[in-house]
Amino acid sequence: MTPVARADQRFPYLETSIESLRARMDAGRLTARTLAAACLARIEAIDRKGPRIAAVIEVNPDALAIAAERDRERRAGKVRGPLHGIPVLLKDNIATRDRMSTSAGSLALADVPPPRDAFVVAQLREAGAVILGKTNLSEWANFRSTRSSSGWSARGGLTRNPYALDRSASGSSSGSAAAVAASLAVVAVGTETDGSITSPAAKCGLVGIKPTVGLVSRDGIVPIAASQDTAGPMARSVADAAALLTVMAGHDRRDAVTRDAKIESDYTRFLVRDGLRGARIGVARGYVLGHDRVQAVFERAVAHLKALGAEVVDPVALPSRATFAEAEFEVLLHEFKAGLAAYLAEFAASAPVRNVADLIAFNERERAREMPHFGQELLVMAEARGGLDSAVYREALAKGRRVTRDEGIDKALVEHRLDALIAPTGGPAWLIDLVNGDSHAGGFTSPAAVAGYPHITVPMGEVSGLPVGLSFVGGAWSEPTLLRLAYAFEQSTRHRRAPAFARTVGFD
Repeated sequence: MTPVARADQRFPYLETSIESLRARMDAGRLTARTLAAACLARIEAIDRKGPRIAAVIEVNPDALAIAAERDRERRAGKVRGPLHGIPVLLKDNIATRDRMSTSAGSLALADVPPPRDAFVVAQLREAGAVILGKTNLSEWANFRSTRSSSGWSARGGLTRNPYALDRSASGSSSGSAAAVAASLAVVAVGTETDGSITSPAAKCGLVGIKPTVGLVSRDGIVPIAASQDTAGPMARSVADAAALLTVMAGHDRRDAVTRDAKIESDYTRFLVRDGLRGARIGVARGYVLGHDRVQAVFERAVAHLKALGAEVVDPVALPSRATFAEAEFEVLLHEFKAGLAAYLAEFAASAPVRNVADLIAFNERERAREMPHFGQELLVMAEARGGLDSAVYREALAKGRRVTRDEGIDKALVEHRLDALIAPTGGPAWLIDLVNGDSHAGGFTSPAAVAGYPHITVPMGEVSGLPVGLSFVGGAWSEPTLLRLAYAFEQSTRHRRAPAFARTVGFD
């Protein structure tokens, strides 16, 4: 029998939903301070001791005071919003103006206080959320090396998958995924450029939402690529993810891409149990992995969708990742170089780095601490690129959008009259390997990422005790439709289970 790491499962709020916690608070049976204190104690037990999954890079020293203030407001009859008193963790590339750092996992930004909150953080505070702390991540959101290990940062160490401690939590929102899976907080905010919310969510048995680019402001978030970057919810249920998305979405004058966003006032109203009845769903067969056990789980999911009343069109052709991968890579390199300099100028003016060239030099000076396992080849490549006015960049951006939108997702949706496309989000979590780096086997993240379109992953089942996810992808601003479909599947299947912090899997 596989030995299991010690972890106290007597936590009174294990797997508890936002709705349940709100009901207890409304009835006076729970305070925000009690809940925050319990989560902080669990972080100490699970993250720092016990299994030591290293999901939380830093706790908020003011969390209990903030929670107590939310309790005072509630007693006075003021409830700010749906997250009033709910503990939320933030990925450590989202700026907060408090006593925590915003470092993207790098020593270069440690102890550098941003001048203000990111827009999405301001939204969360206004809605009454208690910012519990920051989560670890793949350093610089996994845009540093071609041989990186997801979940590792110089500042936070290595985040481990709570389902098997020798497996990757994937990345780059590794800490956000592992933390929510382990009930260290109720929900967390991740960020994605290509797979950084949806992949770790799937591998940690969560719901992850990568919204349409522009639904959530990018203001105050350490960038990779403006054309693909977005923050999004990571939660244990579609309902919790929808509640968090409701608060995160918003028009922001500092981020022009949000100006034309089609934002709903309440995403939880799209949670319909029979939401699959009459839906037309296309199977993106070209993105179904060549993993027999994942495919078996996927085929059962497809059959379940049919049983719930969906009309499944199978197969539906999409351009392969190979047709746009090179263009995407060029866009990321160019946009990272420009975007990082702009972010540092506004949010980290006192940092020892001003641009990618400075960052490369910093990492070389701090090689022992910053590069003990892998290098910075991607940073070197980015520094060698030109500006955003270069023909190479403009042509790559146009090609990526044409292939993934006009010739890809949009074409498939219109041609087959589809509500959404589906495929496995990816395979089960791989073994951690700090020598060779990640052994990622591919997945369904890239088409929606390059197109800037929404993507929701929900638990689909398990392979050898490791979660795998089902992806729902749609056109721009189709979050309501995807939530309806994902919720109906989730409620009918209930594949989510709490992790047991096994040391390893697959040897029983």
